[in-house]
Amino acid sequence: MSNLKIGIGYDLHKLIEGRKLIIGGVEIPFEKGLLGHSDADVLVHAIIDALLGAAGLPDIGTLFPDTDNKYKDANSIELLKKVYAKIQSLRYKINNIDSNIIAQAPKMMPYIPEIKKVLSKVLDTEEISIKAKTKEHLDAVGEGKAIEAQAVVLLEKI
Repeated sequence: MSNLKIGIGYDLHKLIEGRKLIIGGVEIPFEKGLLGHSDADVLVHAIIDALLGAAGLPDIGTLFPDTDNKYKDANSIELLKKVYAKIQSLRYKINNIDSNIIAQAPKMMPYIPEIKKVLSKVLDTEEISIKAKTKEHLDAVGEGKAIEAQAVVLLEKI
């Protein structure tokens, strides 16, 4: 049995007016925010699902259902802390995380250093790659109607 486990995560949320835009635990100035039961942080949600998948645990929707008012407007960083504690209790450490934030606007690149700092602190690792991508004006993301994120996590048994 391998000491390494890989997981993949994905999330997509619609952009709407009247909400804050929070990506990777960082509030980004923009005229729209992401619609969701929690703060709709697509990057953190993708990382959570990647962590859970690698550990063989149920997905984010199972652990933190949008039918439970306890998670209404929840801070996704707090959810990530809970998931990371589960990962640690199973005696895994994060080897590395690779991720993409896909948004036509706003430009994500200026916020990546701050996002990495927030995530590194929560997850006790500097091994986090975050890339900013666009959809070249194609599909809902490219039309500025949504933002999506992808993440891959490699866990190592301690």
